[in-house]
This record gives sequence, C-alpha cells and structure tokens, in this order.
Amino acid sequence: MTFDVVIANGWVVDGTGAPPFRADVGISAGKVAAVGRLPHHHHRAVDATGRLVLPGMVDCHSHGDGLVHDPGFQLANLRQGVTTVVLGQDGLSFAPTTIRAAFDYATRYFAAINGGFPGDGPLSVAEIRASHDRAALNSVFLLPHGTIRYDVLGPAQTTASPDELRTMRSIVEKGLDEGAAGLSTGLEYVPGRYADATELAALCAPLQGLPYVTHMRGYGQSARVGMKEALDVTRRAGVPLHVSHFHGPADVLLPLLEGDTTFDTYPYLRGSTILAMIVLPEDVPAADPAAALPMIEHLDLDYAWERLTIAHAPGLEWSEGLTIPEAAERRDESPALFARRLLIETDLQAGCVSARPDEGPEGEESVRRVLRHPAHTGGSDGLHVGGHPHPRAYGAFARFLGHHVREKGDLSWAEAASHLAAHPARRFRLFDRGLVRPGQAADLILVDPAKVADRATYADPRRLAQGVDDVWINGERVLEDGRMTTTRPGRALRPA
Repeated sequence: MTFDVVIANGWVVDGTGAPPFRADVGISAGKVAAVGRLPHHHHRAVDATGRLVLPGMVDCHSHGDGLVHDPGFQLANLRQGVTTVVLGQDGLSFAPTTIRAAFDYATRYFAAINGGFPGDGPLSVAEIRASHDRAALNSVFLLPHGTIRYDVLGPAQTTASPDELRTMRSIVEKGLDEGAAGLSTGLEYVPGRYADATELAALCAPLQGLPYVTHMRGYGQSARVGMKEALDVTRRAGVPLHVSHFHGPADVLLPLLEGDTTFDTYPYLRGSTILAMIVLPEDVPAADPAAALPMIEHLDLDYAWERLTIAHAPGLEWSEGLTIPEAAERRDESPALFARRLLIETDLQAGCVSARPDEGPEGEESVRRVLRHPAHTGGSDGLHVGGHPHPRAYGAFARFLGHHVREKGDLSWAEAASHLAAHPARRFRLFDRGLVRPGQAADLILVDPAKVADRATYADPRRLAQGVDDVWINGERVLEDGRMTTTRPGRALRPA
C-alpha cells in the first residue's frame, strides 16, 4: 500500500475508548488508510516516538464566526489540538439574514464575542459556510435562533405570531438544506430571551436528529429552570439536547441530565461575555440600542464590580485588563458610573471576564466531577476579541489534557479522546471524524503527554499552549514543529 505520509512509532489513542496502543498511522488521499505496523521507509514518515496520536479535537462551543481565516485564531486552536470548531453559538451570528438590519444587529451586539465579519451582509447559511471554507481549521455552523428572530420580528419583546413563526421555520428549513448542523439559542441574550418554549420547539422540529444547542435561561443554582425548559423543548420537537457551557455546582447539575442529552464545558471557574448581558436589567431593550442607551444614562446600576475585568472596550482600550473599580479609579468615578459610561461609550459592545461566586476549591471540584460525566464534551467558549480576553480561548483543550488528564487523572487518555473528539463528532453527525480508524478523515494530532499544558492565564491570556506541535487536517499538515504551514485544507463541514 502506498501512503502520502506515515506517522510512525506513536501510541494511538483511537477515540473508541480503547487504551493507547503502539502503531503507525498511514494517510492517503486525506483519509486514514491503515493503522498498524506499516512499512514506512519508502514513504514520507514523521517520527512520533514518545507521543500520542489522537483524533483531532472538536471545540463544541467556539466564537470564531468572523475569525476562521485569522492566523491568530487558527494558531491558538491548533496549538491545543483543535481541528474543528462549532460556530453559530448562543443564538447570534451573521447568518442567516435576509435584511441588512439583522446582519448589523448581530454584528454590533455580539462584537465583543464574534468580532466583525470580513465582508458585508445580509448572508445566507450557504454564503457564511462558503466563507469558512479553505481555512486551516474545519468548521461546523449552527442556525442562530436570535439572529433569525431579529430578521423576522426585529427587537420586539413579544411572542411570535403564527405567521412570524412560519416565516422563521422556513428560514430554519432553508438553513438546514444549506448545511447547518443544528439550532442554537441564547436565552439570556436579546432577542432570544423573548422566545417561549412553543416558539423554540416549533423551530427545532425540522432538525431531524440534529441537536438543539442552548445557552439556557439559567445556570448555577438556576440550572433547574434552564434545564426544565430545554428538556421540554426537545421532548416536544423530538430532537436531542446539547447544553452549552454547563457550569455550576455538580450536585445541582448532574441530576438534571437525562435522555439523549450532551453538554460542553470549559475547565475554568470564571466566565466571559458582554457587559450588557450581566449588568443591565431585563427591561432595558438591549436589542434596540437607540432606545436602550438613553435609558442607561439614568440607571443606578448595582453589581459586585470587583468581579468584572474589562476584556474588550473599543475606544477605551486603556481600560482592558483592569477591573471595573480599577478603571473607575483612574477616571475618579464610582464603579457604577464608570460601568454606565463604558456601556454608553462602547455602544453596548464592551466585553468582560467575570469571576463567579463559586470560585474556590468547591468550584474546582464541581468542574472535575462534571467533566467526568459520560455526556461531557469539550467547548472553549473562546472569545478572541479585545485586548484582554479570557484565557480559555488559548488554553481550554490543553488544560483538559495537561491538568485534568495528566495531573489530576479525571480522565484517562482514552476517555479524553472520546470526550473531546469522538463524542462531539457523533453529536453533530460528523461520522467520518473523531476516530483514528481506516476510512476516517485524517484529522490527527500528536500530543506530548509529558509536556501538554495551557500557558494562558488571567493576567496573560494570549499565551499559546504547549505540547501539540504537529497537526494534520484532511490529511494535510497544518502545524509542523509548532508553526503553521501554508496549507489550508479545512472545510466547512456538512452533517451526515
């Protein structure tokens, strides 16, 4: 048999749950052609002695919708071993939009999360997927409910009428035909929070086995509320449930899991999002900045401001990396007044890293218990925008492997390959990925089990991970000795 390349002398962790075994991996025509003891002296060979050969990992919750071709975004992912990113998260992205106002809203409101799109709108699902093709990473795109709702209802704080619901459902059906892999919601963001379970179930009904992916209406101690609604939606629609960034006390979260439910987590205690979602009262119409900004000028905001570090502040970049009280002190203002100014002066685009009340040993133990659950998959929830982002964008998957596999033993290497590659590939019906098996797409990573680790910190959040220096996507080498090559074999993947 002739191979394009042979990865020789490594320990294969194939994603099936089997323990690592010594084998060579032959790649041909973008596929894994053979696994075993292979003749490689006549082929291009890469020596993997002392390293693990794993299937490329799938980031089930990524915010790279406008950054797929950005070298920094690509390198941050590849150095962690991520080969596929799932986009269109939290119910908001640039497509599908049929009117310019919806494209502009999604761009502006989620500027601190998805960044800007390197082109103009409105956009169809086919067009945004085409824009993600031929990158250094594979991508999967979810239909964002909030964007679809804004496209039909605008910023209205009302339930959808039957006609509006039919229009939204037709947009969902068209997006599925064009290759979307599920429907996402952001029920703590606007306009998603204005939808009820009836609306959500109606829009999930066409998914036909693809998942409903939800940023729920409550987490932590409120997770029961969020899960009750999510399970109700999926039962009514007859579709599987995938919960985004499932965080909180393990004693609360784990008993809520039932049926064909999966979830993703990131291995950190702090979160990150737009400041408006955290601090504005629900009656402020954040989906309509022209109406919201005058209201904010007169609000008496109240929050534990010391918990918030500014991540993204266009026009106020000097404040990025400071807590709200630290930045307020530099302006000789109260934290509440500065936060109000920050929202207004950034046109609601400010982003922040937020410390949660569950930080500490109990929170860390909950993270460990939750990620050991068999329904767990990995998601960075990585935000790559702003001068001081959350370190999860640069370290989540390396932290899974270094901290939780090697150091803590929360997962074995075999379990890690299943949780971070095989399980998510099945969840999004990427049946030709997630395993190191003949016939599978050759998305492969070499992991140094002694060195793999996250290096990004809250103080220095953009440090690249270590221990993954060689990566193949669709059989092409995209990372060699820790540096990106010039090949761009990534594809906008379509679910089976």
